[in-house]
Amino acid sequence: MEPQWHEVAHLDSLPADGRRLVRVEGRQIALFRRGEQVWACNNRCPHEGYPLIEGTVSPAEGCVLTCNWHNWKFDLVSGETLIGGDSLRRYPVRLDGGRVLLDLAEPRAEARREAALAGIAGAFERNERDRMARELARLQRAGGDPLEAIRRAVTWTHDRFEFGTTHALAALPDWLALRERWAGTPAERLVPLVEVLDHLNWDSLRRPSYPFAEDRAPWSPEALVAAIEAEDEPAAVAVLRGGLAEGRSFAELEASFAAAALAHYQDFGHSAIYTLKAGQAIARLGPEVAEPVLFALVRSLVSAECEDLIPEFRAYGPAFAAWDGRGDRPVAAADFRGLGVRQALARCLESSGRPDELHAALLGAAAGQWLRFDLSLDRQQDNPVSRNVNWLDFTHAVTFANAVRHLAARHPAVRPAGLLQIACFLGRNTTFLDPAVAEAGWAVAEPEAFLAGRFRALFDHAVPEPIISAHLVKVLTAVEEEWQAFPEAPWRGTLLAATRRFLDNPPKRRHGLRVANQALDFVEAE
Repeated sequence: MEPQWHEVAHLDSLPADGRRLVRVEGRQIALFRRGEQVWACNNRCPHEGYPLIEGTVSPAEGCVLTCNWHNWKFDLVSGETLIGGDSLRRYPVRLDGGRVLLDLAEPRAEARREAALAGIAGAFERNERDRMARELARLQRAGGDPLEAIRRAVTWTHDRFEFGTTHALAALPDWLALRERWAGTPAERLVPLVEVLDHLNWDSLRRPSYPFAEDRAPWSPEALVAAIEAEDEPAAVAVLRGGLAEGRSFAELEASFAAAALAHYQDFGHSAIYTLKAGQAIARLGPEVAEPVLFALVRSLVSAECEDLIPEFRAYGPAFAAWDGRGDRPVAAADFRGLGVRQALARCLESSGRPDELHAALLGAAAGQWLRFDLSLDRQQDNPVSRNVNWLDFTHAVTFANAVRHLAARHPAVRPAGLLQIACFLGRNTTFLDPAVAEAGWAVAEPEAFLAGRFRALFDHAVPEPIISAHLVKVLTAVEEEWQAFPEAPWRGTLLAATRRFLDNPPKRRHGLRVANQALDFVEAE
């Protein structure tokens, strides 16, 4: 752009080796003089906005400006940030007959957009959440699409997740949905974007790249599922590359991913949840993120532990083999009360010919268990590892049931596995309940207002850990969807009551004494 020179001062008004603050078109600009040279910069430090006019200028060669509040340092000659994590806006200076002229022209919009995106990448090096917010604001002010920052961040980070998809990717579509539905102010529209970037950054911070294989094989749904089952990541990636090279959309690939995700009772339900959310992320961000999102999904499916191989869940395999879709016994949530894993699986088989009714009953039973989770278990300090139970053991039953409903609606072949696996959640959790919890004490009188308020609270949730805020948005999203999907279900109130109790009793996230006790016990026995 053409320079826009503005006279802001006379050289005589600047003492030698001195400084002066000027205000031009609503901007505060700090002027610093050394001999016959003058430098100009934004008066607000990019760290926390303190006035740089109060900073210290190095007497050494060059012109290094230090913000005295937090010791950030800027070279006003080169424009480099020497200590700190953001760039300082400088203004070109011209001296004309003693007049001090500043060029206030903005760089071209395209250059400003690329600078903002580069700044977000720089913020990822130090996990600077506040800088991410500033760079997103700069990107938007320059006319850029803020979702482009999310697309690039997905690409930057996807191969740094050692075990594939994390909740950073899984919560992504729910944060973007929150932004679309509930944001009312510019600040609220910014928050979900920062949540996504911060979580992607946190999960990949200082992690090396774990490259994906470069080979390509012909697309075959069966080959993809077989490679994942064999835990052969290079083969699975090669088949996926073949499908993407053929231009296949996620809608064409989802059936194979759903089959692989539900081939076992595995990974605490994450596999099905991640599969659902991968498709939603691609739908929101566009096909350009399909490759990084799906490569991460393949890795997570290959890495998933198969819990149906441990003694507690060995009854799952025979139950799945026995599913014939002919069980015609009516079923309700109360039928699963007090049942262990084997009993819950057997009860499912008795109603295998009523899959929709069975799904509703299982979800209702999960809601009832969630409501009655024994909070004392989350506080215990001397329990064995097998009883390290917390809220997420119960919320996952609900978010998993939500994923099963969506996936099975499009791919009915996975429904038996999904329903039986919900029963596995119920059987495990049945011993961790507090029967004294009364639904009446947590009843929600105005469901729509309750959900709206809890969604809006996510704009300022005050939770420091991205993994917890991700669960909050994922759980609320699943709860609302299931509450709406079953308008006649008798357990809808139970689901909302469970949600209220969960949100009002946040999980304990650090167990110092528990970890120490379990470490001592382990070492004593080894």
